[in-house]
Amino acid sequence: TCPVQVGETSRSFSTAPGMDCGLQERGKVPFSVFLSLSRQSSIQDWGEEVEEGAVYHVTLKRVQIQQAANKGARWLGVEGDQLPPGHTVSQYETCKIRTIKAGTLEKLVENLLTAFGDNDFTYISIFLSTYRGFASTKEVLELLLDRYGNLETSSCEEVGSQNSSESKTVLRNAIASILRAWLDQCSEDFREPPSYPCLLKLLEYLQRSMPGSDPERRAQNLLEQFQKQEIENDRNTSPCNLYDEEEMEISGPEEFSFFREDLVAEQLTYMDAKLFKKVVPHHCLGCIWSRRDKKENKHLAPTIRATISQFNAVTKCVVSTILKSKELKTQQRAKIIEKWIHIAHECRILKNFSSLRAIVSALQSNSIYRLKKTWAAVPKDRMLMFEELSDIFSDHDNYLTSRELLMKEGTSKFANLDSSVKENQKRTQRRLQLQKDMGVMQGTVPYLGTFLTDLTMLDTALQDYIEGGLINFEKRRREFEVIAQIKLLQSACNSYCMTPDQKFIQWFRRQQLLSEEESYSLSCEIETAVDTSTTSPKPRKSMVKRLSLLFLGSEVITNSTPTKEQPKSTPSGSSGESMDSVSVSSCESNHSESEEVCVTPIDTPDEPQKKALEQYEVNLSLSPPSCFLGGMGQTGSISTLEP
Repeated sequence: TCPVQVGETSRSFSTAPGMDCGLQERGKVPFSVFLSLSRQSSIQDWGEEVEEGAVYHVTLKRVQIQQAANKGARWLGVEGDQLPPGHTVSQYETCKIRTIKAGTLEKLVENLLTAFGDNDFTYISIFLSTYRGFASTKEVLELLLDRYGNLETSSCEEVGSQNSSESKTVLRNAIASILRAWLDQCSEDFREPPSYPCLLKLLEYLQRSMPGSDPERRAQNLLEQFQKQEIENDRNTSPCNLYDEEEMEISGPEEFSFFREDLVAEQLTYMDAKLFKKVVPHHCLGCIWSRRDKKENKHLAPTIRATISQFNAVTKCVVSTILKSKELKTQQRAKIIEKWIHIAHECRILKNFSSLRAIVSALQSNSIYRLKKTWAAVPKDRMLMFEELSDIFSDHDNYLTSRELLMKEGTSKFANLDSSVKENQKRTQRRLQLQKDMGVMQGTVPYLGTFLTDLTMLDTALQDYIEGGLINFEKRRREFEVIAQIKLLQSACNSYCMTPDQKFIQWFRRQQLLSEEESYSLSCEIETAVDTSTTSPKPRKSMVKRLSLLFLGSEVITNSTPTKEQPKSTPSGSSGESMDSVSVSSCESNHSESEEVCVTPIDTPDEPQKKALEQYEVNLSLSPPSCFLGGMGQTGSISTLEP
């Protein structure tokens, strides 16, 4: 320590052993640094430290280690809690904290053991959640077990036998805790049927080095679970999908009227939550999800593909129920639209933002939006409700409203709704009060496209490696902020307590999903473009963006020039799979003698990437690290999600 006299108060301060960051004397902090820490905050940046294979960010943290009476207080005999202000002397210690910013794979794995010793479990979670971006499970496992896990030939034997034994115990506990966290948090890493090489290697190591340990039991149980699921999957080739491919009798849209709005919303939420809880968070990483367009990766991220398929199925179900029967009168068709608006509102109460966005997107698609007579027959209060629900997904300030809403209600027990329509507000309050009286808590199902977009933009904006070929781990910390939100919302989904209604689920599965061309053709048959005496709802810009433009896959169509009153041709998704998607014009409606279909031209792949990056960089500078990151540039179409 280095005591410094300040008036009548003696303060002493010291650094962590061996500290040498350009300080005046090794092991001691200059008084100017101490005063700087005292005046500002308890933590101060101290720059970077570079060593072979790693770069660290260094901070100084001021910690109070002792408080005692000064001379005057001791003379008066006052001690402990009775010390008055100004009669105390405080002793502080300034500690040096190193956080790894970049390093080789060997250094990052080595830092797992160091982090365990320093109780830095956040680093362990970040590494396990993001390492697939720069290494394979096999590489990390071999480094951890072969280099550091061989307790018999550990380098700690070079010191005395007692220290060697203690060091082995510490190392053993560290490796056991890391493996336990790996098996618990990222069990999907070891799903490599049919031989499961990494899991068998791990199990063999645990049986040899830690027989009877908790990690060994977990690894054995996981292997048995995977093998059992593999047998079940052989019987059902689509374990993640809720839909059967078998042909069934198509039910007419009139059957839709048999289901109550709250039941439909509840069943959609049941299906959405079930799929969202199965999503493997690291599959959402931009470096992984963006590889899905390669032929050999057609089975990549099946849980994400299943969630996207569900989103598209809801969107097309809405369109199908409205357009399928050409015989319906305008008032009957308006009733169906009104029913879907009410279902969307029920989804909002249940905090199911996935189906809510799917329904709103469908109602704003070209084929539905253009039905002017039908929209004119929808009651005014329902139209106001629809406007309020649409505002949630406004693209203003990079979808700020929906992001703030998700952050506010993500883990809350109930939705927090505030409607400007008195009737809507009364009805909503009654529903929420009923939920509270019954003690029913709600989870949250987010719109997965938000996370996919954020992680894709992070992957595009930040480099994988820095100068010297070191892995940029700061990038992985930023990605983990988004991954952690996904995991938190998945945990919140367990609050839902719903049971499947087989009658509705069977009806939903049997719906004939129309392509965009079929939907538009039916729409034109139902209402021609001649009558412009009535107006459609106010058009909105880019409710759901076409993710294929953001992901810039190999099959993005760069030129599209649809003619008047013709459905817009559907580009293939960046995965190379042809997807029928509902799209809506973002152009303001033009009430001329003949209806024009306004289509915003699609930029070449370089342009949207450039615009998105510019927007993303702005958000990086304005947004706090803990909030959702965004980077979606504006496009002109509303479309369903595409895998």
